[in-house]
Amino acid sequence: MVWEKEKIVGSCIIGGATFAVGATFLHLFLKGELPLGLGLGARLVSFRKRRPVRVYMDGCFDMMHYGHCNALRQARALGDQLVVGVVSDEEIIANKGPPVTPLHERMVMVKAVKWVDEVISDAPYAITEDFMKRLFDEYQIDYIIHGDDPCVLPDGTDAYALAKKAGRYKQIKRTEGVSSTDIVGRMLLCVRERSNSHSHSSLQRQFSHGHNSPKFDDGGSSAGTRVSHFLPTSRRIVQFSNGKGPGPDARIIYIDGAFDLFHAGHVEILRRARELGDFLLVGIHNDQTVSARSGARHPIMNLHERSLSVLACRYVDEVIIGAPSEVSKDTITTFDISLVVHGTVAESDDFQKEEGNPYAVPISMGIFQILESPLDITTSTIIKRIVNNHEAYQKRNLKKEASEKKYYEQKAFVTGD
Repeated sequence: MVWEKEKIVGSCIIGGATFAVGATFLHLFLKGELPLGLGLGARLVSFRKRRPVRVYMDGCFDMMHYGHCNALRQARALGDQLVVGVVSDEEIIANKGPPVTPLHERMVMVKAVKWVDEVISDAPYAITEDFMKRLFDEYQIDYIIHGDDPCVLPDGTDAYALAKKAGRYKQIKRTEGVSSTDIVGRMLLCVRERSNSHSHSSLQRQFSHGHNSPKFDDGGSSAGTRVSHFLPTSRRIVQFSNGKGPGPDARIIYIDGAFDLFHAGHVEILRRARELGDFLLVGIHNDQTVSARSGARHPIMNLHERSLSVLACRYVDEVIIGAPSEVSKDTITTFDISLVVHGTVAESDDFQKEEGNPYAVPISMGIFQILESPLDITTSTIIKRIVNNHEAYQKRNLKKEASEKKYYEQKAFVTGD
């Protein structure tokens, strides 16, 4: 009989004692509703694996930053597999204004986040009936995830209303201290409405050479915040870290830089570097070093913000927070570095100089290699996009700033991290 077969199939072995598993117990176990371990070394043989819980999160992921990455980390923790939808350029323009980074660059960024399992391109800005059905049927999605900050459509409706109505919606905590609006606002520091008479080249020079322009208080009429409000904690760094070092015979690759406004160009050179060894160590220069090289308006993101963005990249194994600008013999020995690399596309050409070259030591040791950069994108590329279309971004930021202000006025504590 089926019942008797079900009753006697399987056994628990606890301290050498074997006993038959009752029908009810085994039935629940076979359905995947009982844990595999019972403590004290108990072991159950799994006859049928539980289907992984698949969660979905979407977003524009424009000017992708550590706040986006932390949201994806939290979403991944709510399931076994994370599927991410990246909103199309057309949908962003219709609902928010022009994106700073085009879809293909945003796809590179999202795919590189280590908590992401699958990516859907050209996702809609709002969850429609048809798309939600596709998520449930085609992608086997169990829950749709979003942050505690409201996502309102131009007509005033909730973009996730249908998911909430279906009972398949879960909420995570927003990462405080950063947003794409905030980052764009930092870059608009030199580009106020009364700066319209300035030429684009003049505005670009202000960023390049750190020329000052009027400062604003938090309560001013500026389009976005001017100073980072990020509060770094040791726990956040641990959450982003891999938590393990290189093996005893690992080939360790080292690459360093500012990694400001972490972008697709950074991701692709890190991918290339990681392919050369077993462990990728990334040195991130401190704010003073970046400012001395690039100007007083740099870096846009501070050291801890840049560190988290790099740590979230799946190609990175470890970072040195505040790495020295020159790669010394001591650094190479301390971290057992096998090869130092640098991309061909960079803000500075120091790596090509005969005198004052920060890579003189690894060059002399024969362990320095220049890598062809897959993408011709730098931090200056991103800034120029803002400068060249600053009026559109100011308008977008002013609109977004109103909703940001409303969010903080109504903000309440939300559990999670």
